Amino acid sequence: MIQAIPTLASATQPSKADADKAKLKTAAQQFEAVFLRQMIGSMRQASLGDGMFDSQATQQFQDMADSKTADAMSQKGVLHLADVIEKQLGATVAKQAGATTAAATAARPDVTSLATAKVAVGAPS
Repeated sequence: MIQAIPTLASATQPSKADADKAKLKTAAQQFEAVFLRQMIGSMRQASLGDGMFDSQATQQFQDMADSKTADAMSQKGVLHLADVIEKQLGATVAKQAGATTAAATAARPDVTSLATAKVAVGAPS
């Protein structure tokens, strides 16, 4: 009796849905980082006056430090904004990935069913 051999490519490669989910997570974290940068920048502009050491160089280093702080906060998920975005868009991404997978499966012939058909008809192996 002929048994189907699982393809190595399908076993080693992550599915399209997993890849899309990872891309969505990355994009959501990046969006949260941009939002945090804007928020921290607005908070910094709301200061009451000039400090003793305020200069363009100091402002540039504060901007870089604020950017790093925003990136770290988004990686930790401080606001959980990325989680909300993932939850909101996750169903849409999964639906699109499922439709793409179904279309690819329909377009590709099933080798297992072809082998079973040969055995059932009695074709020589």
